[in-house]
Amino acid sequence: MSDKILIRVQSAEGIKRIEISPKSNLKQLYDSVQNVLKVDGFGLFMERNFATELHASGSQLVGSALKHGDMVYLKQIAGTSSRRTSTTAIDNMSFNSAKLSTDRLTNSLRPSIDVIEDEVDQQLFKSSGTIKRERDSKLCHHNANGRCVHCSPLEPYDENYLKEHNIKHLSFHSYIRKQTSGMDHGKYFVFDDINCRIKPGCREHPPWPKGICSKCQPSAITLNRQTYRHVDNVMFENTKIVERFLNYWRTTGHQRMGWLYGTYEQHTDVPLGIRARVAAIYEPPQESSRDSINICPDENADEVDAVAKALGLKKIGWIFTDLITEDASAGTVKQIRGIETHFLTAQECITAGELQNRHPNPCKYATNGTFGSKFVTICVTGDQTKQVHMEGYAVSAQCMALVRDNCLIPTKDAPELGYVRESTDKQYVPDVFYKEKDQYGNEVQRLARPLPVEYLLVDVPASTPLQPQFTFTEYDKRQPFPIENRYIDGHLQDFNALSNYLSAWGEEDFLEAISDFHLLVYLYKMDMLPLRQHMGPLLEAVRSKNPNKAAEFKTDEVWKLLESLVQASSTGGGTTSYPSGATASTGAAGADAMDLDANTWTCSHCTFINRGELNSCEICSLPR
Repeated sequence: MSDKILIRVQSAEGIKRIEISPKSNLKQLYDSVQNVLKVDGFGLFMERNFATELHASGSQLVGSALKHGDMVYLKQIAGTSSRRTSTTAIDNMSFNSAKLSTDRLTNSLRPSIDVIEDEVDQQLFKSSGTIKRERDSKLCHHNANGRCVHCSPLEPYDENYLKEHNIKHLSFHSYIRKQTSGMDHGKYFVFDDINCRIKPGCREHPPWPKGICSKCQPSAITLNRQTYRHVDNVMFENTKIVERFLNYWRTTGHQRMGWLYGTYEQHTDVPLGIRARVAAIYEPPQESSRDSINICPDENADEVDAVAKALGLKKIGWIFTDLITEDASAGTVKQIRGIETHFLTAQECITAGELQNRHPNPCKYATNGTFGSKFVTICVTGDQTKQVHMEGYAVSAQCMALVRDNCLIPTKDAPELGYVRESTDKQYVPDVFYKEKDQYGNEVQRLARPLPVEYLLVDVPASTPLQPQFTFTEYDKRQPFPIENRYIDGHLQDFNALSNYLSAWGEEDFLEAISDFHLLVYLYKMDMLPLRQHMGPLLEAVRSKNPNKAAEFKTDEVWKLLESLVQASSTGGGTTSYPSGATASTGAAGADAMDLDANTWTCSHCTFINRGELNSCEICSLPR
């Protein structure tokens, strides 16, 4: 007679039979079911209505809970997965009350893949996140070391606290803590990717449009307002960053767009919150008018990202203007956006979704290693008082999925409405619904054709600090270096602008003079001199604000050559205020002594770098 018993497992795929020893524990039963059914993220229950759950216990034996021929019911969790681990026996482990909540978070939630999260996420993961409260002199009747319901710390997702402090959305890490707060040990929480496409490789029927089945067909989507956000605040370090960006609109009347470069840091005003700190705005090539912006391909995008990375920055969002002057003498603008019209247009939501898909958020709780995005959208427009102000947004994970799978398009005449594509022979599009209240106050479900885009938006406050902060140069009376890709008089980036800019600074102000993001990008991609290979120490000096490292770079032969070129350009060979102590002869000697490239040669008269095949200088026509 066999020492094993037969257990029947009913799932959505049918009934499978598992042979297992009655002396095995329930954790081994879970392993057997997982191996036979090839499923992940499930629970086993005694009844068909999933009332009594069989926990993956390492101490309880199968024979004590089940007998030969019993039926158990498998339930998979949609959207988030709840699975029993088979690697550690947790029932016999003892936990003290102080470690319980931390262990529940750190040990019970393990992703299936290795993901390197952003530094701010790693810091928040280690943080307890609880909201500390002081002892209430009226309600607390215990000693100073005691705790009661009136003074014990609150969880970061406490609803009453969020309402009292007017916090509309949970931070992303608070949302994760809320989802995992009621889970038992051995379960873990996972963000599943939203899929709007037919699963490829189904062999039970011909490919779409000739066939489709429930296994490969994507589920219908009901849009919900997202209750959390990945970034809780956008802070521009100082007002001058935005003012310089707006100068283009003030000069031309045309709209403008730029990339935001900065860092992510903890935001103490929101429990477990994240703040995007903007240090610079880079303006890519673009064609704009009073009503539109067309972003052109940027051949220097990699160079800009390389400079930003060396400075400890990254691309964290985008900003654009939608401004129309109402009264130039009063400095007022028209209010175009608002609750009566729209906050973002459908086209802008689609663009934001595309950009967020390009910059996904690394997340260890996601099945594919990324979920959502910290990439923010800033719109500069007119407010109710007809003044220029900033509005921050992000689009939901549902919107990102619709944009990624090419399901969402704008409408022609209504900017506040999007439209979900209809299925064609080339693409199957699942049904997308949203809920709203009808004229009688009843909640009804509508097909998202068309779709109000506010169901896709999450607002993110944008502001500047009371005390300005400066990663780069704080310009007072000096003229700043021009911003890139502005093809108007007084805004061009060329060698003459570089010469004029550097000549306005003294030698002792070298680090401050060079600490300009637009200047550093210009020098990095400069064709006249091969500065790119030599700029590592300079970028490190700017990042660490180290004047000694900057002074060391200033003695480099490449920079000496640039100084001589600046001097020759600005004075025609005489002395200048920058760099002090330099003369045309020493600059020429330095240039003559240095051969930067085998294919080029430096003119000893005007210091211009010529192509190797030339026998006379292109600038002064003097012989080699």
